[in-house]
Amino acid sequence: MNSEEMIKKMDEAGQQRTPFLFVIDFTGENCHFLPLDNLSGEFFYSIPGFEYLPSDTYTEQPFHFLKQPISFERYKKGFDIVKTGILRGYSFLVNLTFPTHVDTNLTLAEIFGRSNAPYRLYMPGKFVCFSPECFVKIKNGQIFSYPMKGTIDATLPDAENLILNDAKEKAEHYTIVDLIRNDLSRVANQVEVARFRYIERVETNGKTLLQVSSEISGCLPADYHSRLGEIIFSMLPAGSISGAPKDATLNLIRQAELDDRGYYTGIFGIFDGENLESAVMIRFIEQTHDGLLFRSGGGITAQSDAESEYRELIDKVYVPFT
Repeated sequence: MNSEEMIKKMDEAGQQRTPFLFVIDFTGENCHFLPLDNLSGEFFYSIPGFEYLPSDTYTEQPFHFLKQPISFERYKKGFDIVKTGILRGYSFLVNLTFPTHVDTNLTLAEIFGRSNAPYRLYMPGKFVCFSPECFVKIKNGQIFSYPMKGTIDATLPDAENLILNDAKEKAEHYTIVDLIRNDLSRVANQVEVARFRYIERVETNGKTLLQVSSEISGCLPADYHSRLGEIIFSMLPAGSISGAPKDATLNLIRQAELDDRGYYTGIFGIFDGENLESAVMIRFIEQTHDGLLFRSGGGITAQSDAESEYRELIDKVYVPFT
């Protein structure tokens, strides 16, 4: 269904306190609404406190996971489009993404079953997502967001201080926190940054990564249940995977990237009848006619270096198990 139909469905279900699963693509124009009491085998998910899993179990057999990223030259073409737009003042921050071909003996279902990410979604024959990033959480009338910006190899000497004191990474994180704070202010009062730039560890098949996050919160109006669709769609696309300001940044993304993102960097989540938990669909493997594509990227600012950003794109191509 499209965005207008989805907003209506979510608002009605929220008003009636009907639990549901929702999946929304990057553009907001391809949406799925599934009441939790009527789920079929089309989607499987795991969200903190909620899960709907395949009946099959997956053994931890040996596996291979090989990356075939786009060339640096092709990446640089997109990077230059974005960097030029930033230097001309069209945007302060652009999340630039590209697909990487991956070869593995694992199925998407096996990757879903073995992943230890907090947010997992599997659509058979389509994609698997194992995301570390919350989009928004609504609990007891409060709304929370936890934008992630800044990734580094944990094995580098003094990695934590490197990422926290890097001028480019600081600028990128400040920009996203300000954008998300503004997004939450559209729907909530008393918006504040509760925690700023804290470190989380992510274990992968290749290495341990450090990621930098912040926590932003606000108070929703008393009638928020009947406005769930409006609240969610007013904040799309997620700031951490688009950039700021959004409209001009989305135009740069369309110019610079190879193809449409589809469900990659969209969102999915659960409304349990009272509270809501949702995730940004990053760390995403898609089944295509050309094989498996792992989509990844990073934030580009005026201080960004193309080679460093290219390495970050490749570092983010992983499965979260060993």
